[in-house]
Amino acid sequence: MSRPRFLAALLALAPFAPTSSVATDAPVDGEFFDVRFLRRTLADFGSRDAFVLCFTRVGCPLVPRQLPELEALQREYAPRNVQFVGVDVGADDTVVDAAALALDHGATFPFVLDRELATARACGATRAGEVVVLDRDRRVAYRGRIDARLRVGGEAADPGRPDLRLALDAVLGGTTPELAQTPAEGCLISPAPTPTPGLTWSHHVRPLLERHCVECHQPGGAAPFALLDAATAGAHAAMIAEVVASGRMPPWHAASHHGRFRNARLLAPDERRTLIDWAKSGAARGDPAVPPIAAPAAPAADGADWRIGRPDLVLATPTEMELPATGSLPYQYALLPHVFAVDTWVEAVEIRADNPRVMHHCNLAHVRLGEAYRSEHFITGQVPGGDPLDLEPGLAVRLPAGSLLALQIHYVPSGKPERDRLRVALRFPRHRVEKELHHLEIAEFGFAIPPGAPAHPVAAARTFPTDAVGVGLFVHMHRRGRDFRFTAHAPGASGGETLLLVPTWDFDWQASYRWFPGRARFAAGTRIDGRAHFDNSRFNPWNPDPTATVRFGQQTEHEMMYGFLFWVAADERLHLDVDPATGRALR
Repeated sequence: MSRPRFLAALLALAPFAPTSSVATDAPVDGEFFDVRFLRRTLADFGSRDAFVLCFTRVGCPLVPRQLPELEALQREYAPRNVQFVGVDVGADDTVVDAAALALDHGATFPFVLDRELATARACGATRAGEVVVLDRDRRVAYRGRIDARLRVGGEAADPGRPDLRLALDAVLGGTTPELAQTPAEGCLISPAPTPTPGLTWSHHVRPLLERHCVECHQPGGAAPFALLDAATAGAHAAMIAEVVASGRMPPWHAASHHGRFRNARLLAPDERRTLIDWAKSGAARGDPAVPPIAAPAAPAADGADWRIGRPDLVLATPTEMELPATGSLPYQYALLPHVFAVDTWVEAVEIRADNPRVMHHCNLAHVRLGEAYRSEHFITGQVPGGDPLDLEPGLAVRLPAGSLLALQIHYVPSGKPERDRLRVALRFPRHRVEKELHHLEIAEFGFAIPPGAPAHPVAAARTFPTDAVGVGLFVHMHRRGRDFRFTAHAPGASGGETLLLVPTWDFDWQASYRWFPGRARFAAGTRIDGRAHFDNSRFNPWNPDPTATVRFGQQTEHEMMYGFLFWVAADERLHLDVDPATGRALR
């Protein structure tokens, strides 16, 4: 191939053609997903004197090196009404990927996912690693590099001209930047690949829905519609593609590179691509002889349909809850009418709503008669798509003599008056109990989140009193919660290990994160740090009041910062034989 033809071929492959001028009369609004998986635009940030759009992608080596510098600049310029935004343009990145990249490199400014590249096109951006400055009318004023210091191949000793800083100062001063465009390095932005042809529901999509989706998407399940047959899946194909592409579904909010969890709900990249391509290529049914996915069996009369197996004791709330059609409902509290007269050991617990579509989540704790619900006695919870507590043989929860079970329930209106009753099923140990389940409550109660703060940090720590084996982790915050990280600091070790990073906290999906048995071990004296960020800004669409100073409280207009780490003592040997009919120790 001749040189001109070779260059022409390269240009034809380029996703965006570079432009000679950055001037444009059209304001850049774009459209992208925020860390809450909602479609947003730059207008949602409100009036700003300038925007700095920092184009990123996971796996581009230049981007992580840029983020600390961009964070320093945003801290300097935020008081001057400048909004920095990380715009992820990776073809296979998810919202969780984009948010985790930011947190792992110290960036606290908002990150969004430009999955369809609308914002990149509007700005003329061609590379991850490129920055774009918009003026107060959201028109492009500068496009290019931060400066000449950071390069793909290394770092220059002399940064040269501070291009981004000079462009920002000019825009804030009401003038045009001296240089409106500079050469930018980084990874070329690539659009999503052409959909694979020939994909069908019967042969390619049905197995994925059965494996990953129908646990919730079944009649009477936690999801709003079932996905058992080709017609229903086809009718929702576009929505399936959107939520799978952004990473919203299946619901799993842990960064994949920090820890391995046995209950992870993750689509492999090729599985995600299959669902997206099937939807984009027409959602073909395929072989009509392939039957729908089998619907779950009707509840068994003997109670064997519980996910923990046949329970030994089922307790129900004394009366039905009556729920209004609309409005924001405060937490409801209920005591289950049963006093455990002696210490009682339980190896599995399941919470079930008679009307699951109105119960958002429910937490369970043991309390003394006359006490209110207390988080320090938390046992387990039930969230949409969550799993019941089902401990491995030899582990059990102790319900102290004289205790009752208390429920903290968050209901959501359905649009019409509803009723619900909750039931809690307990299974007593079938094996000798050797270890009692404990938890570290990593919580802070004295915080004050300032008005408008987009990433206010709150931290707490607890220390293991003995050698321990981790069982799992759980996080709880309210509407302003943004992210949460657990870090373990072993005695005498430098640095720490991230146990779990939840970069996209979602109040509507409060999942547990369970380790594989015996994989997480901690020496006595290991400190577990919990660090959260709270978004009290206007850009947070769930924020009840961005003008308020927010403190700890029980209702959702207040905030909470709770991290729970469940564990057992490594050397404990209780040797308890338990009556499987009552849960009481036999000695």
